Amino acid sequence: MLEVLGPHAGADWSVPAGSLEWDCRATAAHVAHDLLAYAAQVAGRPDDAYLPLDLVVRPGTGPADVLRVVAACGGLLSGALAAAGPGMRAWHWGPCDAAGFAAMGTAETLVHTYDITRGLGVPWLPSGPLSAGVLRRLFPDAPPGDPARVLLWCTGRGDLAGHRRVTSWHWTAAVAD
Repeated sequence: MLEVLGPHAGADWSVPAGSLEWDCRATAAHVAHDLLAYAAQVAGRPDDAYLPLDLVVRPGTGPADVLRVVAACGGLLSGALAAAGPGMRAWHWGPCDAAGFAAMGTAETLVHTYDITRGLGVPWLPSGPLSAGVLRRLFPDAPPGDPARVLLWCTGRGDLAGHRRVTSWHWTAAVAD
């Protein structure tokens, strides 16, 4: 996200992020919020709900600083995941393991970077290998095909030959114990 969007921090981020109702700045702040929330879940290990916290990126914060917040929250998630043991479970609509939280953080970053690039007019597609990992963990019933295109289709962001466009979706992060 930082490599792709950093060079465009001087652009107008008040434009819609692709097909989302949020603008590009709010979308990046949303990614930061989700990364922090996932880190808090992994560190706090609640088993019945999300911890009651929110990240607020101050109004007027420019895109470069919003990206710094995203990087900081990503670092917090990475650290929490590194410290989590193999049996760690925390709530995300059921018990979720560290791999699930890692996949969700990756998915949020990939699809919302895509949204922001659409808004800014920057040609970009998510990484194939990262998309493939997200698909294996969060969308186990995804159809075969180019992983980036399939991930975008699974999250309602693109068409996929032979399949109806997705208009409502969810991922499977909880694991059976």
